[in-house]
Amino acid sequence: MKKVINNPDQVVEEMLEGVVLAHPQYVKRVKGFSVLTRANSPSPKVALVSGGGSGHEPSHGGFVGRGMLDGAVAGAVFTSPTPDQILEAVKAVDGGKGVLLVINLGSRKK
Repeated sequence: MKKVINNPDQVVEEMLEGVVLAHPQYVKRVKGFSVLTRANSPSPKVALVSGGGSGHEPSHGGFVGRGMLDGAVAGAVFTSPTPDQILEAVKAVDGGKGVLLVINLGSRKK
């Protein structure tokens, strides 16, 4: 067995919840969005946010923490994050010095 999935429709939600429950000292969740940030966000430096489709965990959310990402935004399985999700990630980590985004938009239709 490679993974445990309780409900395919809730897999992203449960993955994010699991990361926060396992590491509350390092990460927190932006309520209502598929966004994880450092527990002490925002910080007074240029913030780094990455993201992309879920399904390749630990993917982006697994790299949020000190010396790594300030935030991560998770799209649905194999789907890019939405602009609303990306904006919420930016707002959550922006400490006034700007935010650098490294988002994999994959094959999102334009």
